Amino acid sequence: LGIAMVFQHFSLFDTLTVAENVWLGLDKSLSLTEVTRSIAAKAAEYGLEVDPLRPVHTLSVGEMQRVEIIRALLANPRLLILDEPTSVLTPQAVDKLFVVLRKLASEGCSILYISHKLHEIRALCSACTVMRAGRVTGVCDPRVESNASLSRLMIGAEPPALEHRAVRTGDAVLRVQGLNLARADQFGVDLVDVQFEVRAGEVVGIAGVSGNGQKELLYALSGEDTRAAPAMVQVAGQNVGHQGPRQRRALGLYFVPEERLGRGAVPSMGLAHNLLLTRNEALGGGGWIRMGALQAQAQDIITRFGVKAGGAHAAAQSLSGGNLQKFIVGREVSAQPRLLIVSQPTWGVDVGAAQQIRAEILRLRDAGCAVLVLSEELEELFDISDRLHVMAKGQISPSVDRADATMERIGEWMSGLWHAQVQAHLAQSQALAAQTLDENPA
Repeated sequence: LGIAMVFQHFSLFDTLTVAENVWLGLDKSLSLTEVTRSIAAKAAEYGLEVDPLRPVHTLSVGEMQRVEIIRALLANPRLLILDEPTSVLTPQAVDKLFVVLRKLASEGCSILYISHKLHEIRALCSACTVMRAGRVTGVCDPRVESNASLSRLMIGAEPPALEHRAVRTGDAVLRVQGLNLARADQFGVDLVDVQFEVRAGEVVGIAGVSGNGQKELLYALSGEDTRAAPAMVQVAGQNVGHQGPRQRRALGLYFVPEERLGRGAVPSMGLAHNLLLTRNEALGGGGWIRMGALQAQAQDIITRFGVKAGGAHAAAQSLSGGNLQKFIVGREVSAQPRLLIVSQPTWGVDVGAAQQIRAEILRLRDAGCAVLVLSEELEELFDISDRLHVMAKGQISPSVDRADATMERIGEWMSGLWHAQVQAHLAQSQALAAQTLDENPA
């Protein structure tokens, strides 16, 4: 029928390569070699970097999303349906994707674009249908609407403005020192001399194009990868490089991974039982589960974060991506962590819920929690971060205060250009110092 879809939750086989996954949905008159060449050509044409020979299980979430997009484009669709296709793409990649979509539309392809990103709807679409709680709340031409008017249709009101108070930092809660880790497989990224710290009472953001070492860094910080030397990762002053997730949680580290289903929640388990993955308040003596207490805790999170679910027993896989994200974030935030690490905090979440999650992060920060956020949403990082780093090719940039950062500068650093810029800045500073000495000799 000529219908292709890019799903928010990916429909890829982990054990197959990128090319094999794409080949499954194409005309079998094409050989796997031809499909591999087509993927490489399409990836180069649209700036969606993907290695056709890599197994899917080695890809980051952002790389998987690129595979889904390329697979849909190779199908030459008459109707292309995209569900949150830019959730983990960089602004530059989004711009290139929009060029592709406009070209497809001009050639007669119909495009159904599902997104919570209002500025994208306004920039790309010629007609917009807004839905809330399963009902149509409005039909409009988004090109003549504002973000505020679309927000009112989507959530019934404009999202509240974030309150970003002056930062009051304490001691370093997370300190990463000279973290060098060889890739765990041939398709991974080596971590090279990664150094940064997160202090109590601040939000530190890490930007970067997916697949540049973020996945490896998160595994090293969460305790899922324990190959680091003990002193390379410190939490609350203790060396934890060799310790697993349980020991790190005992020190107050809580974690929201980018993969909701699988790492953040067990798909077939109910929300209440998923709460037990990281919380043990409902455990009684002898390891017995106090089901009443467990269900009450899960229901509190559902209510507080506005999670649309069929109750505390609803299976995680029955929730939409945005609602599952709200529950996972709520589970970790409500534990009152000393250190919270969040990857892609508002991926696929509507504008109202995204603002709520960001407000909760800032509330934790104001209460003295140290927060590390990894995101490909630069606007999000600028909204909530006190300091920013950029990750590229397994290395991390120096930090820059949010007040001194610009989208252009961070975008350049995402290409790994900070080395040249830092050296130029040092040379300029040395030249100014020398000039001052010449003008004011002792």
